[in-house]
Amino acid sequence: MTRGIHEKDWKLFRIRVPNWQEAYMEKLVEEYKVMLNGSALASDKFWALWERLKRDKRSPGVILEGMSRSTMRMHLFALLRHKIITIQDLDGFSEELREELNFMVENWAWKQDEY
Repeated sequence: MTRGIHEKDWKLFRIRVPNWQEAYMEKLVEEYKVMLNGSALASDKFWALWERLKRDKRSPGVILEGMSRSTMRMHLFALLRHKIITIQDLDGFSEELREELNFMVENWAWKQDEY
């Protein structure tokens, strides 16, 4: 199943990742605004935001460490699994890569139902 990465896919990945991450972080900022505009005490909002930021900063929607051709599939799968992108966001990538990732996502979703 694992094959080499096409040059076109690698270039497209490097172009799209910053845009996907920017869109995801914009979504997070909107969620933070709602949290901060709530009626809780300022200290409660502060600590809730602190906990969210600690969790969110590790998301693949915020950071992808070790971006390389050899980790591209893993990163795309993580973005899909965390619902940062959808299969439709992979339009333009090779059919082979899209099918492989779709299989991975469907198989992962099926495995999750067992637990």
